[in-house]
Amino acid sequence: MANIGVIGSGSWGTAICWLLAGNGHSVTLWSYLEEETAMFEAHHENTDKLPGVVLPDSVVYTCDLEAAVKGMDLVVLVVPSTAVRTTARKMKPYIAPGQVVVNLAKGIEEASLKIMTDVIEEEIPDADVAVLSGPSHAEEVGRGLPTTITVGAHDRKTCSYIRDLFMNRVFRVYVSMDMLGIEIGAALKNVIALAAGMSDGLGYGDNTKAALITRGIAEISRLGEAMGADRATFYGLSGIGDLVVTCASVHSRNRKAGFLMGQGKSMEEAMEEVHMVVEGVYSAKAALALAEKYGVDMPIVREVNEILFHGKSPREAVLELMMRMRKDED
Repeated sequence: MANIGVIGSGSWGTAICWLLAGNGHSVTLWSYLEEETAMFEAHHENTDKLPGVVLPDSVVYTCDLEAAVKGMDLVVLVVPSTAVRTTARKMKPYIAPGQVVVNLAKGIEEASLKIMTDVIEEEIPDADVAVLSGPSHAEEVGRGLPTTITVGAHDRKTCSYIRDLFMNRVFRVYVSMDMLGIEIGAALKNVIALAAGMSDGLGYGDNTKAALITRGIAEISRLGEAMGADRATFYGLSGIGDLVVTCASVHSRNRKAGFLMGQGKSMEEAMEEVHMVVEGVYSAKAALALAEKYGVDMPIVREVNEILFHGKSPREAVLELMMRMRKDED
């Protein structure tokens, strides 16, 4: 049994807490909101973001970051990507040298164009930082449905340690040493999922979505490879696996936001209706900036940015993608 601090009490943090506590670990769940901590203490569930997933009585709830971090065998960081740097900075005084911190946030920091594990290492250089990612909606993990995911770290020993803490008969963890590839796949799939949702909102069919998914993974892998990642990573769980589930699932907040925009709602209206963080909106600008930095052609990412930030209609964007210059498939 391990002592584990879960930092972030949204839907994914709640599901991870349920999983780890169910595996027999001693889990402390941290929220920055006192009223949210009171909700968990009263109901043992996130009645707003993940209703029906009831946490075991053994889980401890706190707003005290030190209590959730200091002395823990593992710290699981499950906050939105936009809050990773500030949260890591607040965690730093309580992290011991070599303490394992595993990141579950999916995104690219817009200002620095850094992946999340690089951001954490910059703020907490003494930590042993890892990443866990893959096709894993909180709504299904919290119901005990079979799920597979990938863990990446700087050394295999850390990967194996995290894998053994998380893995059970319905939650399978694979090991990869390509942290960069895992992070790039996790962040950019959300941008492609916005496009897939827009396509659904416009009333287009499975053919269109299949095209977006297939050409989307081509864009992601081109960029990842240019940045130094292993191309094979993008054809695994944290690449095409996560992309497929995020583009197709009713649980996907990025797909839902895109769907609403395809139906004519503005980005702001769509995000308000989704009522949770839509990571693809925050990753879109960073993805385009990385494409320009590394000289990589990413037409879907470019069109998503045009829709989000420059008022282009989703229907016009899809037509422009279809009418692009003839080329070979890559």
